[in-house]
Amino acid sequence: MSLSDLSAALVASANHAARCGPFFVVINAGSGRHDSHEQQALIARMLEQGGRAYEFLRVDEPARIGEVARRAVELAQARQGVVVAAGGDGTINAVASAVLGSGCPFGVLPQGTFNYFGRAHAIPQDTEAAARALLGAGVAPVQVGQVNGKLFLVNASLGLYPQLLEDREAWKLRFGRSRFVAFLSGIATLLQSRKQLQLQIELAGQAVALRTPTLFIGNNPLQLSRVGIDDAHTEAVDHGQLAAIVVRPIGTLALLGLAVRGVLGQLGDADNIDSFSFRRLTVRPKSIRRIKVATDGEIAWMRTPLVFEVAAQPLLLLMPAPADRAEVA
Repeated sequence: MSLSDLSAALVASANHAARCGPFFVVINAGSGRHDSHEQQALIARMLEQGGRAYEFLRVDEPARIGEVARRAVELAQARQGVVVAAGGDGTINAVASAVLGSGCPFGVLPQGTFNYFGRAHAIPQDTEAAARALLGAGVAPVQVGQVNGKLFLVNASLGLYPQLLEDREAWKLRFGRSRFVAFLSGIATLLQSRKQLQLQIELAGQAVALRTPTLFIGNNPLQLSRVGIDDAHTEAVDHGQLAAIVVRPIGTLALLGLAVRGVLGQLGDADNIDSFSFRRLTVRPKSIRRIKVATDGEIAWMRTPLVFEVAAQPLLLLMPAPADRAEVA
């Protein structure tokens, strides 16, 4: 979807807010590896140097992030401002969920471990550079995925992948936040993996039964390309679809082999991987009424069937001006 597909009044209001409106920054005190108070002071200094009004809304309790994000949207709507999420992909997801459909522009200050959403849109990973980039950014529509109405910007999954995420968080609490710790925790989870899901998937009016340890739905071309998924599917995500990755039933050693292939960017070449693109997909796990689903790293129980689809409305993302864009890496 392009800006030309949106109403003229909405586009004009969003662009005005992006150029002149105040920033309402939802900052997660628990995200990232840096002191949140230092990061807040740094962001404030950059915005003050740019002559822009701002207000911080701190999240000190994770359970309150939705409430705080909704308050930020109310303030932005009342004062023709911009809602900004400062945190990792989970924080960005929670704030984006409140922003979607509000008409407010959405800014991002990445502070997590992987930051796939920010990296995919050339947003600097350095807080100072990202804050400076907000000042000259323009509005661009960005595709959103949903599962049973819950938003995801990067990915959604069920089966083995949510277990990997749960174990990764436990390892991070013990050993610290780093990509190396995340990788080691993943290996440990794969060594203990035994479960297979029995699913019926419905796509374009046809139903197919399959067994798999995990179903992964991607909405981020950068993440898909980094693990080596076919260019056709990454391009499909760029053009209004989602990408599904299904692992065929395999043993522990084969799963470890897939993990190595993913790190090397060769997952799409594996014989025991199937992938396809879609706009709407219904998934019915056999004999399961509720199942764990991960969305952008956060895990929740959902009732079945699961409906994965492209959201009807895009996010109005503040995209850095060319001079402020980071190299996509």
